[in-house]
Amino acid sequence: MKPHSKTSSDISFDDFQSQILKDYEVAVTSRECSLLGRREVLSGKAKFGIFGDGKELPQLAMARAFQDGDFRSGYYRDQTFMMALGYLNPKEFFHGLYATTDMEKEPMSAGRQMGGHFVTHSLNEDGTWKDLTKQKNSSADISCTAGQMPRLLGLAQASKLYRNLEEIDQTNFSNNGNEVAWGTIGNASTSEGHFFETINAAGVMQVPMIICIWDDDYGISVPAEFHTTKGDISEALSGLQRDKDTPGYEILKVKGWDYTALIHAFENASDIAREDHVPVMIHVTELTQPQGHSTSGSHERYKSSERLEWERENDCNKRFREWILENGIKTEEELKILEREIKLKVRAAKKEAWAEFLQPHIQAKKELIQLLENAASNSPNRSFINKVKNDLIAIEEPIKKDLASKARKALRYLIGETNPERAALQQWISNFLDEVQPKYSSHLYNELDSKATEVKTLEPAYDNNPDEVDGRIILRDNFDALFAKYPQALVFGEDTGNIGDVNQGLEGLQKKYGPLRVADTGIRETTIIGQGIGLSLRGLRPIAEIQYLDYILYGIQTLSDDLASLMYRTVGKQKAPLIVRTRGHRLEGIWHSGSPMGGLIHLLRGMYILVPRNMTQAAGFYNTLLKSDEPAIVIESLNGYRLKEKKPSNLGEFCTPIGKVETLKEGKDITLLSYGSTLRIVQNVASELLEVGIDAEVIDAQSLLPFDLDHEVVKSLQKTNRLLIIDEDVPGGCSAYLLQEILENQEGYKYLDSAPQTLTAKEHRPAYASDGDYFSKPNAEDIFEKVYSIMHETDPVSYPQLR
Repeated sequence: MKPHSKTSSDISFDDFQSQILKDYEVAVTSRECSLLGRREVLSGKAKFGIFGDGKELPQLAMARAFQDGDFRSGYYRDQTFMMALGYLNPKEFFHGLYATTDMEKEPMSAGRQMGGHFVTHSLNEDGTWKDLTKQKNSSADISCTAGQMPRLLGLAQASKLYRNLEEIDQTNFSNNGNEVAWGTIGNASTSEGHFFETINAAGVMQVPMIICIWDDDYGISVPAEFHTTKGDISEALSGLQRDKDTPGYEILKVKGWDYTALIHAFENASDIAREDHVPVMIHVTELTQPQGHSTSGSHERYKSSERLEWERENDCNKRFREWILENGIKTEEELKILEREIKLKVRAAKKEAWAEFLQPHIQAKKELIQLLENAASNSPNRSFINKVKNDLIAIEEPIKKDLASKARKALRYLIGETNPERAALQQWISNFLDEVQPKYSSHLYNELDSKATEVKTLEPAYDNNPDEVDGRIILRDNFDALFAKYPQALVFGEDTGNIGDVNQGLEGLQKKYGPLRVADTGIRETTIIGQGIGLSLRGLRPIAEIQYLDYILYGIQTLSDDLASLMYRTVGKQKAPLIVRTRGHRLEGIWHSGSPMGGLIHLLRGMYILVPRNMTQAAGFYNTLLKSDEPAIVIESLNGYRLKEKKPSNLGEFCTPIGKVETLKEGKDITLLSYGSTLRIVQNVASELLEVGIDAEVIDAQSLLPFDLDHEVVKSLQKTNRLLIIDEDVPGGCSAYLLQEILENQEGYKYLDSAPQTLTAKEHRPAYASDGDYFSKPNAEDIFEKVYSIMHETDPVSYPQLR
């Protein structure tokens, strides 16, 4: 617990006096923001606060060593670091706390993320890349503890690829791979699996990654001995320390109040990682958390009086101040004057930010009050409308919710009236919602012309007598064409490289393109996804392979909280066009036959989810995605690799459209919608149904997110008036989603003569072997009988009861 009585003195401060004072000014500014920020939360102006107090000094040292082109993947307490780089000022800090929906005023997320979550802008307004080598970069933070770790691996790996692959154009992205990826994390979060998986992978891969652990000895209320073996993460991981014979980590340990030791440690780490491409761990100990974990609780509840006293005495800012005085850099009076000026500046920034946050609301409030007065003047419900108006007047500091809610409630009292005042209020509400809603809902997907749904369809072309080959051959040769066409494209995963994936869809490509572009990884799905995110944030076009669809559940948190929400939470200022390749659907057994599509389509809004029925369709999706710049999952049919398909002559060129369905068989009696492997069964059943006089129309969904942008299914319903969705997900899963899309979004209910139905797998996992598949998932007889029963209900004479 006791700190050393003296700081290290191996750096001369005569040459750094101005920098020292600048650092102290940033440290005091950041601390004052934290203190005032907490008060703003407790006053109700802000909803939640989690601040960087107690971590200022190591972040200043990190900022010193951070260079142009470097990337941060960080912890939500790094406000001092961002201030030191000049990317965050006090007014912007408070705008973030108030959730100002103006990117100019709140450049981190325009109010979409909580305070403490930081980002730099990687994209121009037209969606093209900025020159990332001429700015210091921060990937967009997420709150989930250790969730920042997986992408850190990819950010670091990008430097290794840029250094070693001469064919890649580095313009805007790298200077010969000299960039370092810096990660920050709280010591308690090192208990998470994401941390350990990333640490292990980076040690294996030997990438230029520096992980900085801010250790204040607690994880909320739980002390370190309950989190970490030996109560010390660098001690627990000491076996990773490299030596002259064995690669590993350089592990540094430094006290968080020791300014000169911190400067030395971070500059040393930067040199090692940058020059040698070696991962480094900096364990910063003896830090404090002066205000506790967050505004949700008080640390006085769980820390002893002795611990609290120790924290007061060894607060890094206090120790830094004492060191400045001891070394005669400034006098006590000079520091007091500086501190007073900083407090006044921060308070002024807070006041200005709040005024700017309120200004458009107050203006809108004035307009709305006048409209309510006008509406009340001739209404028989004037007393009710006036009450709404007076309630609005009483709100001195309105937010958008207050304005929308009061206006919409007032409109209820004008039902049945037809006058200009009611029309004016209606128009105001519509205009207000049209203006405001996008501030909270835009950029879930790319909104520019480069979006994948705008890539033009290009059909596969065939020679006069095309070869019929295994589906895997089409995939393999298409990937070959893509890797030749796009030098920045690469693929990696378990068994991906040497054997060319478990189904040989990449057979021989590692030998042709090398082990960096067609690479094997360890068994670690979360960081396979993380690699892809980090690489794509740095301009590469990765394809991250998850061996089986079931295994994607290991990476679902990273996909959902990080990748799928990236464009949304940065309001289009960052993009990560990662393609996730996997295989799934029908096979024998609980573990390799999953189809958790309902989970994926709900958890991964912000990504495209594509379900090709064969390998030609799959190849076309990869071609389409590489012409655009959005993240997607392509789920290949696991039992289709050995099925014969005609080989196209335009491999690498033809494009399967995203967001469009395909009608495979026209019919007049009923519409059958399915996708993936189950679709092949549906097609066979449609032929059998003709034998009993039922002419079914068969439609391949192809793309689940987005689904049927042209509303082709409802056009089919206008003809058949009946609908059955066949899906191998559990009841209420993807089939329910498709049903809602058709009935509500396409208003398909208008054209139905009988109840729309779904046919799904059973609620349990599919049992093993062929019998398990037959009795667990929709089979041909299930489909036939379900269709027949729908027709029997419609016309029992023509279709007498089957069973």
